[in-house]
Amino acid sequence: MIKQFPFLSIDAAARRVSLDARDPAFYRDPNPVYAALHAHAPTFWWEEQKQWYFTGYDQVNALLRDRRFGRQILHVASREELGMPEPAPHLTHFDAAEAWSLLELEPPEHTRLRTLVNRAFVSRQIDRLRPEITDLTNRLIDGFEKDGKVELLSAFADIVPVTMIARMIGIPDEMGPQLLKWSHAYVRMYMFGRTEADEHAADRAAAEFADYVRSVIAERRANPRDDLLTHMIHTEHKGQLLTEDELISTTIVLLNAGHEATVHQIGNAVRSILDSGLAPEAMFADEKATERTVEEALRICAPVHIFERYALEDVEVEGTPFKRGDKVALILAAANLDPKKFSDPLTFRPDRDEGPNLSFGAGIHFCIGAPLARLELNIVLPILFQRLRGMRLAETPVVKDVYHFHGLERLDLVW
Repeated sequence: MIKQFPFLSIDAAARRVSLDARDPAFYRDPNPVYAALHAHAPTFWWEEQKQWYFTGYDQVNALLRDRRFGRQILHVASREELGMPEPAPHLTHFDAAEAWSLLELEPPEHTRLRTLVNRAFVSRQIDRLRPEITDLTNRLIDGFEKDGKVELLSAFADIVPVTMIARMIGIPDEMGPQLLKWSHAYVRMYMFGRTEADEHAADRAAAEFADYVRSVIAERRANPRDDLLTHMIHTEHKGQLLTEDELISTTIVLLNAGHEATVHQIGNAVRSILDSGLAPEAMFADEKATERTVEEALRICAPVHIFERYALEDVEVEGTPFKRGDKVALILAAANLDPKKFSDPLTFRPDRDEGPNLSFGAGIHFCIGAPLARLELNIVLPILFQRLRGMRLAETPVVKDVYHFHGLERLDLVW
């Protein structure tokens, strides 16, 4: 039995791991644990979560693309066949909002919905937002630059991504704070150790969120505009329009996924750059250097750590049999630290060029918002470090007390 940390035990021979994901020493910095897993049990049964987990880059990359696995299961088997419980009554609104989520569907429904929205997220379309992102970034910095200090998340990182995805969809800027509140309550459903109170809060948020989106849909039907929501309402795919339920689910997932991870990643990236002790001027010397710095920050401190899939049929992976309906979990953040793929993987090296990270996933569920997130990061990070020269941590950053999403609660800076 290997016990490198008080909260971690590894039985390498049996590929069994006991890991307390609620221990602050783990969720504040999970990377050393991922290194231990790569060394002793890159594929393992997590005792507390009662599920198989994969950390190897090649394994995670392959399983993200493997059509024998999927994000939903009830399209190929019934709850009774799988022994799954009935939906919880207190999650009715949440389940309704998730029913047509791009993140939770498989073809052909996934193909139909993604085709309708994908055009808005291709790089050539997203690049048109560059002036808006630049202007918003500078205006926000104008508001705190003279103070010599800032709590970066609330004053900046929260605002840029939610404002931009809301504008794309057609939601007014002033809704930003409310969208953040709904989203924060909503995503707690994906955390380890969620409580019934979390579930009730998520259901309330889903109900309010859906009601608001429904009202905007009605307004756009009456008064079409040049925005993504109007496009989704009026565009056909093989003669079919999206239903109202599909429109609501798709809008909610785009608003949530379109900002949540980027908020985390702005904070994660700034912290990684400052912790590295390297000169920011070199990291952002030109467009290519900036791109590599952004990708290295995504690699070493991914904002989303876990992506789960169901076995859609009986299948064997690395000698482990899975029955139809079994869940597997892929640790994207750990795959990014696989020493078989990346040299000296725990070191932040902004000039690294060893292949793509998996922070945005792969396969048909590759993050549709990745071009937008990358553009935002490639714009905001250089501007921050150019305008706030000498920026440094004012105190130790406060990490969110969750595991699935990895980000900060506070990031206090001075310059």
